[in-house]
Formats: sequence, structure tokens, C-alpha cells
Amino acid sequence: DVEKAILEYIGTLGWARAAPTFVSSEAGLVLAVERCEVDNVKAALALSPFGIRVVKVSGTLEGLGK
Repeated sequence: DVEKAILEYIGTLGWARAAPTFVSSEAGLVLAVERCEVDNVKAALALSPFGIRVVKVSGTLEGLGK
């Protein structure tokens, strides 16, 4: 659902620029994206019909635990 939401909003070129990667951490499932594309990815997830929400944004995985 996350991939569909991002592709629908920012397209293939936006997907390539964001370079999303799913990372498993202590905080759960985390989506890592390029810093310059965070706002676009957040907008894509907020506008998706799948009910995906952004819980927290951090510059590092360690920062998610705080």
C-alpha cells in the first residue's frame, strides 16, 4: 500500500528520487527516504486512500527510539 500511495502521488521519477527503503528496527517497520523528499512522501501518504499515517520523522534510526 505504501508503494502504491507514493507512486500514485509523486510518480516513478519521484519514487526514484526518494529512494524509499523499508528498515526493520526497534521502533517497528520504518520507511527510510532521502531527506530532500520527506515532504513529498509525507504528502503522498497523507493523501492516500489506504489510511497510512506518519507517526514520527527522524534524521536517524536512533532518534526514533527517543
